Amino acid sequence: MKMTSAQAAKLLRQLNDELRTLQYREENTRSFLAALGEDPESVRPDYDYTTSQEQQNEVEAKIRKLKHAMNVFNSTTVIPEYGITIDEMLVFLPQLSRRCMRLSQMKDALPKVRESAGFSRGNTIIDYRYANYDIEQADRDYLALSEELSKAQTALDYVNNTVEMEIDL
Repeated sequence: MKMTSAQAAKLLRQLNDELRTLQYREENTRSFLAALGEDPESVRPDYDYTTSQEQQNEVEAKIRKLKHAMNVFNSTTVIPEYGITIDEMLVFLPQLSRRCMRLSQMKDALPKVRESAGFSRGNTIIDYRYANYDIEQADRDYLALSEELSKAQTALDYVNNTVEMEIDL
């Protein structure tokens, strides 16, 4: 079947939910309590070990196939605007985000800030911390990097929502 990466991610969530449900049901029916003197057959939940294992194995196999197809897609599909694969972009985006956060702090700095004197009240020396860079340049770089991050995210979203892969489930 053909689907986009976004559709595959949704299917993966559904399969993981299905597996959790099967495991939860098994957890609640594979054993049971009966009071002393109570007929165990009257409180025995419906549970078939073989069927339960087969159902879980089938869903796990689908999850493996789907994840493999997604990994192959991510490692071979190139994002045209950047000339890198999706898996490279998935590394690049957090790098851009970290740089953006660092530049955000730098652009918000003051050129000169009085440092706290600490706990010694008798200290008469006043320390100042000076920005050792051009704050306005940091602001310009932040804006450019923020725009680049947005562009990269949009390029990835576009590929994930339009390019289809073949998945054999």
